Amino acid sequence: MADVLILIPARMAATRLPGKPLADIAGEPMVVRVLRRAQAAEIGPVVVATDSAAIAAAVDKAGGRAVMTRADHASGSDRIFEALGKVDGERGAKIIVNVQGDLPTLEPGDIAAALHPLADAAVDIATLAAEINVASERANPNVVKVVGTPVAPSRLRALYFTRATAPSGDGPLYHHIGLYAFRRAALERFVALPPSPLERRERLEQLRALEAGMRIDVTIVDAVPLGVDTPEDLETARAMLTGRR
Repeated sequence: MADVLILIPARMAATRLPGKPLADIAGEPMVVRVLRRAQAAEIGPVVVATDSAAIAAAVDKAGGRAVMTRADHASGSDRIFEALGKVDGERGAKIIVNVQGDLPTLEPGDIAAALHPLADAAVDIATLAAEINVASERANPNVVKVVGTPVAPSRLRALYFTRATAPSGDGPLYHHIGLYAFRRAALERFVALPPSPLERRERLEQLRALEAGMRIDVTIVDAVPLGVDTPEDLETARAMLTGRR
């Protein structure tokens, strides 16, 4: 798709797992694993946005494309916005997909599914979630929940994102997956906004968009990909991607 660009922000400064983009998973750096998954989605070109020459070199060695960005960005959204200006100065990309560089088990089909809500012109940003099926995750503040209203099969309009257990009452809860597909104008607006009160309180960047009146819709997928944040997560990813259990 000529108007879609996938950008993968990757930096070396993770506190719980330093250097994690280059962590080896079955013979390849994690960032390359994510790159391969994004390419397999076949929705548009893929570029890694990084502040590290070592990450850029690993991507280049794997046959991918990387672009260098500043080291002082506060968020992945800011990093991909800088990268967008460098790789698409002619403004051909109308949809920019932000794929986190620590999701080595992300299904390519789920990346493509994130675009579906953008067929509706009223939607500014699209993202993913999966139903929570593990009881302990319902009250886990590290599991971000999306509260939304159904607007179509397997699709919600997001009303709120929270670390709390919400909504209350009977019914499913949904685990938010941190992948975003922005309309270009929505990304430009989003990065120009200051951090919002609820964003600061919940420590969830996407609330900035909702507080500014932007619409976020959510595609419901089957499962949450493993996010690698700790040495234990890394070992789990290695086991999953080498067939070990």
